[in-house]
Amino acid sequence: MIHLRKLRLTFTLGRFASHFFLRSSENLVGSIAQNPRLYRADRAVPPAYCEDLEAALTAVGLTIKQALKEAEAALLEYLHNTRSIQYLDADNMSRNSPYFLEELMKKVTIEENIRLSVYRYLCYHPINEFEPFFESMGLKPSEYASLLPKNMIFLSDDQLLLGNYHTLCNYGIPRNKMGRIYVEATQAFRYDYGVLPSKLQAYERLGLCHSTLLKVIASSPYLLIGDCNPDFVKVIGKFRHYVNDINWIEGHLLDGTSCNWSQMLRVMCFFGRVLTEQQLSDMINQHPDFFFDGSGGSRTLSLIVFLLKFGLSVDVISFIFVNFPPIKVSKFLSNLRHCLLILSELDMEAAEIGKIFHSHSLMLGSFTLRRTNSLLCNLKAGKKRLRMLIQDNPLELKNWELGIRVKPLPGHNEATISRLRKTEFLLSLGYDKDSKEMEEAFKVFRGKGAELQERFDCIVRAGLDPQDVQEMVKISPQILNLRATAINRKIDYLVNELGYPISSLVNFPSFLNYRTDRAQLRVSLYKWLVEQGCADPNLSLSTVVSTSEEVFVQQYVNRHPSGPQVWQDLKDKIFSQK
Repeated sequence: MIHLRKLRLTFTLGRFASHFFLRSSENLVGSIAQNPRLYRADRAVPPAYCEDLEAALTAVGLTIKQALKEAEAALLEYLHNTRSIQYLDADNMSRNSPYFLEELMKKVTIEENIRLSVYRYLCYHPINEFEPFFESMGLKPSEYASLLPKNMIFLSDDQLLLGNYHTLCNYGIPRNKMGRIYVEATQAFRYDYGVLPSKLQAYERLGLCHSTLLKVIASSPYLLIGDCNPDFVKVIGKFRHYVNDINWIEGHLLDGTSCNWSQMLRVMCFFGRVLTEQQLSDMINQHPDFFFDGSGGSRTLSLIVFLLKFGLSVDVISFIFVNFPPIKVSKFLSNLRHCLLILSELDMEAAEIGKIFHSHSLMLGSFTLRRTNSLLCNLKAGKKRLRMLIQDNPLELKNWELGIRVKPLPGHNEATISRLRKTEFLLSLGYDKDSKEMEEAFKVFRGKGAELQERFDCIVRAGLDPQDVQEMVKISPQILNLRATAINRKIDYLVNELGYPISSLVNFPSFLNYRTDRAQLRVSLYKWLVEQGCADPNLSLSTVVSTSEEVFVQQYVNRHPSGPQVWQDLKDKIFSQK
């Protein structure tokens, strides 16, 4: 007991001497750091660097785990008792800096009492306290090496850093997650006293509760830099318009994932331009991952770009998002990319792949296809046959979904019969057998021969001459790729809703390829303009429906001062009925 008291007295005197010499001159700090022997008694021997720490510990009967535990206790006692660092800070630094402790023990003379050896070393060899401090914030040595101050080794010399650090700790930011905030928002730790709390209060005034703001800061540390981030404020304002409680965003911010609010704002603005208020509200509440998946909607932007590359119009893309299946947007995009890979591995031409994606993207993204080798094996067919099958009927892909039992395709004789029936149908339209036009027609007309004939007869039964229908099919062959029910529905809409005669299809068969809401919007505005005396009452249906939206707005909508408002009102009314 007497021996221990003497030892403590020796440590106290050493600490007093250390403090005296360090505070006597600023120049002395640099000399101490460069020459540690100035800081200890002349009789002390320079420590040897232990290359094989594990072997040295084994020699005294200790494991690395046991030694680290003792070293933690020594570092805590040194930081708190000797360096007067707050206990919570010192405890966090000692328990969460294993790299620093391991390197420290390599410099200490290994004795049976590791705790005493480490403490003795620390009393006579000043450490750079920023190293365990940054490591305890969750940073690795390679990450914080460039962040170490050039002219300081003691934490107490940087009160601004500690003050802002404590502000965030007291607010609820976990200490081991503070490192990412420091790296991405270093300026926030240099604020003068009171500035950081005022910034947090400013964000709270947006209606964000404490726990929500904690997640926001953890996902977007850059929000602490400068004034309130304008893009973030706009996003919060837009969300508040569509959700009951703005703190709803807390459940959609993932731990450890960054959130780019500027990018999220771009996604919201895009949907705001192409969707109605009700559609956008439904989208936000039913598919929040459109905005939060992938750092603020990056996956959604990737999907939009992917679809644009295949030539899909903005109207079609908005239709896909409005009718989106109940899966994550990242999974939908992955399914599309997987399908593209399979079609490429089947050696399908790029133009054919483009046609399939242009007309069936919503379906292809809704499920995951089997791998190419699995399809070839289970269907017992070659690449050529699968290509022909997919081109004839892309909906066949739905039967090859991963997880569904895939049966072998019918014998080659049945496939031959199906091709013969399709050939007979094309011959009846006037195509020459074995001609290049016939081969092209096989690619354009999708479906079995019987299905194509049914669709053809459906148009004839509506009241048109078969010869006229043949000419219509040659002008716009894609109309036979529609199902018979869809053809009947669009013809009925043309005649009974829009008031046009069935004969108008002869000169404009492509009408069947357009969506009914587009036709309703165009025709409704056109009739209004005719009533106002601002449009020719004899315009053809093709002019009204097929003109691009930009040209239609410029040439027709803007003819009347109230045109833009009527156009927008019609849009809201028609698209809200969907």
